[in-house]
Amino acid sequence: QVQLVESGGGSVHTGGSLRLTCAASGDISNFQCMAWFRQGPGQMREGVAWVSQRWAMTQYDESVEGRFTISQDNAQNMVSLQMNNLRSDDTTTYYCAATSAWPCVGAGPARFGPWGQGTQVTVSS
Repeated sequence: QVQLVESGGGSVHTGGSLRLTCAASGDISNFQCMAWFRQGPGQMREGVAWVSQRWAMTQYDESVEGRFTISQDNAQNMVSLQMNNLRSDDTTTYYCAATSAWPCVGAGPARFGPWGQGTQVTVSS
């Protein structure tokens, strides 16, 4: 099974930027969707951004629309999340996920697997 490893998390000030990267151990071109989710302590895991390169589709949660950009690089087997204009409520753990199920763009976490281990993002004023 393909394994996913996130990196790029860290601490920034409000308005700053971070770029999260998800490196896969195998070919991601066979997946229908790649996505980024986030989850805080005691909270449900929520979708942030989805990409289906096969179907040329992307979707963003309204809370990040216009600030975050998801991209997929099949040659590098990587998915990235460029996060700009970060806010304090973006602080949480971010997870990369993949799925072979369809439909998947905009789908919840139950439709996805495998998952990465998560990377922490902290935004402070």
